[in-house]
Amino acid sequence: MKIKHSKYKNTGILFELLIRQITSDTLKGVDSPAIDIIKEYFTKTTLGKEYKLYESILKSNVLNESRAKVVLDTILESSSRLHRSSLKRQKYNLIKEIKKHYDLNSFFGAKIANYKTLASTYVLIESFNSTQSIDTTQMVNNKINILEYLTKSPSSLSIKKTVINEFSSYDKDVRSLTYKILLEKFNDKYDSLNINQKQTLKEYINSVDSSSKLKDFYNTKIQEIKSTLSEEIPNIKDKATQIKTIEVSKLLTELSKTDKFKDDSLMALLHYYELIEEIKLSNGL
Repeated sequence: MKIKHSKYKNTGILFELLIRQITSDTLKGVDSPAIDIIKEYFTKTTLGKEYKLYESILKSNVLNESRAKVVLDTILESSSRLHRSSLKRQKYNLIKEIKKHYDLNSFFGAKIANYKTLASTYVLIESFNSTQSIDTTQMVNNKINILEYLTKSPSSLSIKKTVINEFSSYDKDVRSLTYKILLEKFNDKYDSLNINQKQTLKEYINSVDSSSKLKDFYNTKIQEIKSTLSEEIPNIKDKATQIKTIEVSKLLTELSKTDKFKDDSLMALLHYYELIEEIKLSNGL
């Protein structure tokens, strides 16, 4: 027997969709029923415990092969200790509750990152805990899918292409959520961003699928930065810093019609704004 995947029963997908719904509701300025739904069904419940298994897989990628096998075996063993009847009942009631507040076709129509991994996890957990004879090939294939995810370490170029292609298909609400997540990650790494850096990052996220728009944005910002630096340079007290800043200002050039907006352009803007912030602070502004 083969286990058929169901988004309606996949705990990992259900949780991810509820999180997205909270963001969508918040951006619309309305109270989100999804908040209470998550609190009720994923806090100190069997369903919440099962979600932790999915989460463990999603957060444990780039492992060596032996560690990946240990993670997968531990998750499957842990799943066998969950009360299957309680899970089934809680999922049924969860879908009923979601249906009260949202259109199911719209709710389940959102694009899910790591869909293949989440689907493979669901099928494998269900297969592992089934009392019936399960298709061995299906179990092996899903195990391979998960182990590949846990051990995969793609090149940065491959990651960038995948993210850009996927992100360009997201709707406005999902982009806003992604921007918030990226901003949090960026803040974690670089402590904090000033307002100009945040605006630059937001514009990049919102216009990632429009090279011409990004180029226009970049050229406009370069002009603004050049203007700001020309105003601040005379006020720099340290001569060495002043000379270096003058040299930096000479490097500020707009993108031509044949140039493409690249990640380096984004980072350049972020660094230029950081420089301006430091200069203003040193000038007592």
